[in-house]
Amino acid sequence: MEKALIFTDGGARGNPGPAGIGVVIKDESGKIVGEYNDYIGEGTNNQAEYKAVILALEKAKELDIKDIDFFLDSKLVVEQLNQNYKIKEPTLGKLFVQIWNQLPNFGKVTFTHVRREQNKEADAQVNIALDNYLQ
Repeated sequence: MEKALIFTDGGARGNPGPAGIGVVIKDESGKIVGEYNDYIGEGTNNQAEYKAVILALEKAKELDIKDIDFFLDSKLVVEQLNQNYKIKEPTLGKLFVQIWNQLPNFGKVTFTHVRREQNKEADAQVNIALDNYLQ
């Protein structure tokens, strides 16, 4: 696939607490080509947001996607990935490096902040992961 729109989300119930991630990959026409979720153990909302991007990059590589437009509802993570905000928390710094090291596998990659309402599908995947684990 030449280009994909990827919506990611992460959340922790308790912050920190049980955490889940969600990824929705769409083609350029908006058709969903993949939905993924995972329970990642104890963590913070921000850690989960980063880990969702890492999962998305892994799936994008499997799908042989060239260019990616990411959409996240975490302004902090978007600004950090765009190198507009410094990363002060060491765990987030390590996750940032994991993402940064994967970017050469792709052509153009952008990170855009969207409102929560525009990220409902990825949020639903987070809740599936958490609900399945917490049952």
